Amino acid sequence: MSTTSNQAALAVAAVPANHQQFHPQAFPLVYALQSEPAGGLQAVSDWVHAHRQSLQSELAEHGAILFRGFPLKTDMDFDAFIQMFGLKNFTYTDSLSNAVRRNRTERVFTANEAPANIAIYLHHEMAQTPVYPSALFFFCEHPAAVGGATPLCRSDVLLTQIETLMPDFVSACETKGVRYTNTMPDQEDLQSGQGRSWRSTLNAPDKAAAEAKLQSLGYQWQWLAEDNLRVTTPVLPAVRTLEDGRRVFFNQLIAAFQGWQDKRNVAQKSICFGDGSVIDPQAMATVIDLAEKLSFDMQWQAGDVALVDNSLVMHGRRPFSGERRVLASLLA
Repeated sequence: MSTTSNQAALAVAAVPANHQQFHPQAFPLVYALQSEPAGGLQAVSDWVHAHRQSLQSELAEHGAILFRGFPLKTDMDFDAFIQMFGLKNFTYTDSLSNAVRRNRTERVFTANEAPANIAIYLHHEMAQTPVYPSALFFFCEHPAAVGGATPLCRSDVLLTQIETLMPDFVSACETKGVRYTNTMPDQEDLQSGQGRSWRSTLNAPDKAAAEAKLQSLGYQWQWLAEDNLRVTTPVLPAVRTLEDGRRVFFNQLIAAFQGWQDKRNVAQKSICFGDGSVIDPQAMATVIDLAEKLSFDMQWQAGDVALVDNSLVMHGRRPFSGERRVLASLLA
């Protein structure tokens, strides 16, 4: 991608070859700012506006773009950078995400408030719900002292490998779909990676409003002790075909099977096929192993921004120590 003389000079760097062998394109694509632009954020805005269309095309092709070295230091800088792309916001308040987050601005919020020692396993954002964002921005305000990488995995490449080893499993995913079961607390639980309360998740002040929202979405539900709420989704796709014909392993199966574990939930009981039949744990173990081998761990540097295509790429969070502040924003 070229730049004009009054814009920030950018250079593209490919990821290491040991990751490149799995992907037909660089993954992620990297744009690194070579020097501080004289015009600051205005120069960045000029560059983004000039290249919006090509950046969108590259995102669809590569699945993830890392912007490194740009003059972004605060949540407000991040918010301004997001707005340069002219894309529609997908608010946390209106989402069915089960993660506890904290809004910094209308567009920007903390990525997940789960404790540092908890891994957040690979998933497509909100693929366990009927409504999900098209893409995500991440911003590193402060990297962890140790750990805290964001693993990224191309779901089209993963599906091809799964289908080679387990064609019957992929066929079942496509024909049956999947359902997810999760028990939400009455009040948020900061010790859980899925500790958002049902009041917040459903944007409902009381049980009647919660039930009305669930009914409109096609969920099944059951009230439990301490006003916890167990919900089961309608049948949702586990494999999707994108507009360009690529098929992707689009779901939350890995994250749910490995990580939906807390005092209310048992991870391996959180998923089933759409007809209620059990998903083979050995098949899931194979999927998890393949996905881990395909994953690229994005090691954060302060000021980094990553743009991730939610239809094509799964993401997660490695455990960490020390302070880690990674912010996020969703796109409709």
